[in-house]
Amino acid sequence: MNNNSTDLSKNIIVRTELKPGDASFIIYKQALLYNTEYNFGLDFENYVMKGVSEFLKNYNPDKDRVWICECDGQMIGSLVLVHKENNVAQLRYFFIDAQFRGHGLGKKLMGLFMDYYHSQKFSSAFLWTMDGLDSAIALYKKFGFCLTQEIRSKTFGKEVLEKRLDLNTSKFS
Repeated sequence: MNNNSTDLSKNIIVRTELKPGDASFIIYKQALLYNTEYNFGLDFENYVMKGVSEFLKNYNPDKDRVWICECDGQMIGSLVLVHKENNVAQLRYFFIDAQFRGHGLGKKLMGLFMDYYHSQKFSSAFLWTMDGLDSAIALYKKFGFCLTQEIRSKTFGKEVLEKRLDLNTSKFS
C-alpha cells in the first residue's frame, strides 16, 4: 500500500496556469465531493457555479492565482486565491480527493497560497468554511487563520454553521 502511495505522489503536479475546462471541473469536483461527503445537492452546486462564474468574469492573472493538482493528468485538488477590493485575498475552492488526503498535499497548497499572498503584498485574507470540516479548519489555523464569525445559513440547501476565518496578519508583522 505504501509503495502505491509513494508512486502516486511522484505523479502529482501542481500547476498555476488556468486552462479552459478547469473552472467547470472545479465546479464538478466540488459538487461531487460535497454531495458524497455531506449530502449537499443542487443548491450547493449552484452556489459554487455562481462563485466560479464570478471568479472567471473578474479573473486577473496578475492578482488571482489557481493551484490545480493533477495526478496522471486527472484533477485531484485545487485551491484558488481570489483578489477582492482593497487588496484583500479570499481563499476558495480548496479540495483534495479523498484518496490523496493525509499525505501533505493540503499543507503544500496552503504554503503556496501563503507564499503568493506575501509576494503580492495583500493587506488581508479570509475564507468561509463550515462546521464539520475539522481537518481543513485545523490546517487553516496552522497557517494563521482565526475564527472571526459564525452564521447559521441554508445557502447550501440545508442548515449549516458557516464560519469565517481571517488571516491574523499581526502574526507576520
